[in-house]
Amino acid sequence: MKALQRFLAGQSIHQSQTLRPASASCRTPCPARRTYIRPAFAPKPTIDIKHIRQNPGLYEQNCIDRNYAAHSKSSWRIIELHEQWLALQQSSRSVRERNNRIRASLARTASRVKDAEGSKAVPVKDGLIGEAKALKTELGAIEAQETQLQEEMESLAQDLPNLSSTHTPVGTEPEVVGYINQHPESNSSRLDRGRKSHVDIGQELGILDFSGSAQTSGWGWYFLVGDGALLEQALIQYALSVTRKHGWKAVAPPSLVYAHIASACGFQPRDLNGEQQIYAIEQSEKDKAKPQLALAGTAEIPLAGMKANQTFEESDLPLKTAGVSRCYRAEAGARGADTKGLYRVHEFTKVEMFAWTLPDNMGEEHFTTPTAPSSEAIFEEMLSIQKEMLEALGLHCRILEMPTTDLGASATRKLDIEAFFPSRREKDEGWGEVTSTSTCTDYQSRRLQTRMRVKGGKLEFPYTLNGTALAVPRVLAAIMENHWDEQERSVLIPEVLRPFMGGQEKIQAQH
Repeated sequence: MKALQRFLAGQSIHQSQTLRPASASCRTPCPARRTYIRPAFAPKPTIDIKHIRQNPGLYEQNCIDRNYAAHSKSSWRIIELHEQWLALQQSSRSVRERNNRIRASLARTASRVKDAEGSKAVPVKDGLIGEAKALKTELGAIEAQETQLQEEMESLAQDLPNLSSTHTPVGTEPEVVGYINQHPESNSSRLDRGRKSHVDIGQELGILDFSGSAQTSGWGWYFLVGDGALLEQALIQYALSVTRKHGWKAVAPPSLVYAHIASACGFQPRDLNGEQQIYAIEQSEKDKAKPQLALAGTAEIPLAGMKANQTFEESDLPLKTAGVSRCYRAEAGARGADTKGLYRVHEFTKVEMFAWTLPDNMGEEHFTTPTAPSSEAIFEEMLSIQKEMLEALGLHCRILEMPTTDLGASATRKLDIEAFFPSRREKDEGWGEVTSTSTCTDYQSRRLQTRMRVKGGKLEFPYTLNGTALAVPRVLAAIMENHWDEQERSVLIPEVLRPFMGGQEKIQAQH
């Protein structure tokens, strides 16, 4: 109870993300919208509806805090539906009891009809059969109503966001909780060395081609050329080397996922205004009946889906993976011209960390004091890996505890790291997100039917966490802008990347 009071004093709620832009909060209510039919083989979500019924005010305030105003009354509606379901159960009890008695009578009558003297029982049997048919019809209608009520409750519960952690600031403003490396402009000698945009630098060095991509694919796409392409591969290999050193298993996941898997992870194809956020794959007429497919916006989705409908043994956890994938974001061009270049694009390469852990409070009520902080330990490990890499890449960054309005549906807590981009001084004082780390408690595992067997054979839902190891375009852009030497007209390659670029120290224009 004390934990719940502490929660109410400081926080809100979490749920399935109506996929918001990668770095922008949804400023209007964001109801989730399913645009697919759940196939028969899809995991059946197991939502803790009892907890919602017991804490309707908590869930209402959480929806308000997280900008899910359209869902704020869902918890109260669930209570209404549950009361209707109970009333239906109560009112149908006599019908079910009468049906059971008739079935028993029919069984007894059938045995008597076999006797020579049992012919008198035939009319009685016919009467019982008629009544049994009528009761079957009545019960069928009642069961249909019960099913409808249950489905509506489950649908409302699935669309609620996850409950926010007690670390999460309520509102729209993040809290700065730390910095990485010295600010480059604190050194006046470097002030004039980094005022160029990575777009200008990349084109001058011949490593970025936006005009060619405009012809082939349109705005929001790009070519990395020569040393630019090599730098991308160096960043990937560096991220893999660091994560593997810390015990994360490399995985190459598919880019296409079922829409119901994306939804279970908290991603929806469209936001409130109908703006497309992830790419849905158009299916031919002959394939219309097949499950809807979408391009993954992050490796988090296929990695989470990899263990759908599976059961871990307790000894299997934590399971830590690092997925290397191409990511697709349909909303890349929706935020205006100030996002030109590599900062917001439709397709990019990313190394994503994803982990399953033991629940922090196995068998305990929500928000009790953690006894085995396994997910918290992995959360801190992800953050330390991000800090290690960004520090070694020579980037000045700040670490932010993100507010309730910026959390995705699945996250209970999220930390972002923003790097300083000299070209973005007029926007956000130069800051731009480069990594994100989220803990999702059992939100995704409940929707994907990913379970774990604990001592005694009891089944629990593991916690899931995800975090950016390295998103190539933004980090590449930050390196170009922060390590640009105006006099030499070159970009200094961070030392940790040089082994993956044949020892090359600088990128210069090729004449």
